[in-house]
Amino acid sequence: MKKSMVLLLTLFIAATTLLSACGSGNGNNNNSAAGNASNDASNTPSESTTDTSPFELTLRHTQVGADKQKRLAILNDVVKKVEADVPGLTIKLDGVESDVNRKEKLRGEMAAGNPPDIFDLFGSPDSQVYAKEGMLLNLSPILDELGLSDSFSSLEPFTYEGNVYGLPIGGSGEGFFYNKAYFEEKGLKVPTTWAELEDLLAKIKADGKVPMAAASKAGWVPLMLANHLWARYAGPDVTQKFVTGEAKWSDPNVVKAFAKYQEWEDKGYFKKGELGFEYAEYTTQFTSGEAVLMYDGTWKSSVFKEGQSGEGLIGKVGFFNLPPVDGGVGDQTALMRDVNNGYGFSAAVEKDPRKLQAVKLFIKYMYNEEMQIRGLVEDGVLPAMKLSEDVLSANITDDLMKEIVNVLNNSKSSFPAFDSLVQGDVTTEISNIQIQKLIGKQTTPEQMGKELQAVQEEANADSE
Repeated sequence: MKKSMVLLLTLFIAATTLLSACGSGNGNNNNSAAGNASNDASNTPSESTTDTSPFELTLRHTQVGADKQKRLAILNDVVKKVEADVPGLTIKLDGVESDVNRKEKLRGEMAAGNPPDIFDLFGSPDSQVYAKEGMLLNLSPILDELGLSDSFSSLEPFTYEGNVYGLPIGGSGEGFFYNKAYFEEKGLKVPTTWAELEDLLAKIKADGKVPMAAASKAGWVPLMLANHLWARYAGPDVTQKFVTGEAKWSDPNVVKAFAKYQEWEDKGYFKKGELGFEYAEYTTQFTSGEAVLMYDGTWKSSVFKEGQSGEGLIGKVGFFNLPPVDGGVGDQTALMRDVNNGYGFSAAVEKDPRKLQAVKLFIKYMYNEEMQIRGLVEDGVLPAMKLSEDVLSANITDDLMKEIVNVLNNSKSSFPAFDSLVQGDVTTEISNIQIQKLIGKQTTPEQMGKELQAVQEEANADSE
């Protein structure tokens, strides 16, 4: 593997400089912060010797569904280690679908002041909002204690006023997965220009296949591609400018992106009935061969492994970036990358010494070289921690993952997902209302931009 390919993983957010971290999780001599945290007994919180009575710690996770079983297995292994080291502890797992957890359950629990002890947490802007309200445990002293303060590629999405309030579990990028076997059979090639992409979609449609998988019951799914479109047409930094007022959702280039999405809808390039399909159906359309393309996050690569729903496509799936738009603004190789998904901890944990001990052990056993490599190899989750080149080279053996890393390396810049930049009300408006209206032909691109901008301006005023 080329050196640049493995460097990409440790420079995933792009603002971070790689610090060489040598080591392994097997106890060999090393200077890796991630390795030291998992091996140095002096960093292990001492077990309580005065109270062994039963107690419970709640852990909210989003590893639900057939395609997240590898991720759930990793979590369960960590849970078992923590329970074994803390007398009397039982960790109660509460699995909730990601969108429901973020936008409904966790918001309600935070408002009521009773979040779970450990929970799936979205970085920016959620962690800053909850930290400001004093609901999150300050992890900075714990990271110092465990020797992990300098072990992550970026903690920026989880940082508020200089302190860390959550930890990313891994990184991701977004692009098109494609059926290599179909491409070879039909003599198709990966598009490198916008004209080639348009031609490809038309040919797939004419062949009687679904060009692009679609499942839009949850708005975030179609918004992955829509976000990339407006980043192409209006620039990768345009979403940040909505919040500052430097740009508007109603600007002509943003509206062009909405119009292109609607045009593809009108041409039948997406699976019909998409507004009634859940995310799981999105994957099935692709793995069944019904849809030839699927725009998704790099985490989806875990589906194409033995024992998973897409194992029949092992060696038959590729990955490519959205081609440049003619006349588009800014870097036309940019794609979405982030380390925004992770875990947070209730501030109330600090009041209970045994719960605090369990949280420290959870961090120790979850955030180390071994678990980062397991996430990469077993689940296709890109590391959020700094790992050595040798370790990465030795473990990235999957052809699809190599292709993904190559695509990420060939992008000159990146942009965060829109919902990590705009206010919650704006996210709700576009995710729960506007994108579905556009897909359902209940609005126009111009009207969509106008209505979004009205919500944006109100949110900006409230933030002042």
